[in-house]
Amino acid sequence: MTLVDQLDAWDRAVFLLLNGAHTPWLDPVMLAVSDMLLWFPLYAFFLFVIQRRYGWKGLAWSVPVIAGMVLCSDKGSVLLFKENFTRLRPCHQPALEGLVHLVPEGCGGRFGFISSHASNHFAIAVFMIGALRTRPRVVVPALLFWATLIAYSRVYLGVHYPGDVLVGAVYGSLTGLLFAAVQQRVMATLSNFAP
Repeated sequence: MTLVDQLDAWDRAVFLLLNGAHTPWLDPVMLAVSDMLLWFPLYAFFLFVIQRRYGWKGLAWSVPVIAGMVLCSDKGSVLLFKENFTRLRPCHQPALEGLVHLVPEGCGGRFGFISSHASNHFAIAVFMIGALRTRPRVVVPALLFWATLIAYSRVYLGVHYPGDVLVGAVYGSLTGLLFAAVQQRVMATLSNFAP
């Protein structure tokens, strides 16, 4: 057995353990947690916080940076990973038929490596940590808990393996770090040109 086969076997075993530990009352909660539309008020709040910290000019310059980050995080998870690795989602895997607790009626696209939900939300979380410069201190654990909960919901719902969300979280975090550095450079440049 190759290392890749061994990692795949472990990933499936952990998936079945986590996905199998479900309760009926938690199903709608995890479905709501996974729904990106639910989080739009939080995204609007993030923009409000950036405006309060950096002013309207800072917000105007931040929006394209954030848009570029989300584009890289979301499209990168598909173009760089899903379309190249073509790993079936657990809910599309014939070997797991009947074993997956699938909460929604659908499963999503055929391929699941990596999780775009994990990538996007970790990118946003890490970016906001960088934009807020960890003030107040509760920001770091709160944002990381939020992104982790969304990533976990994808395993709970049966649409991703733990490895999908783990690598998605790493990719998203690196994307968030990169764009947080861009954001800080832009804000420093703006402050140098302030009247």
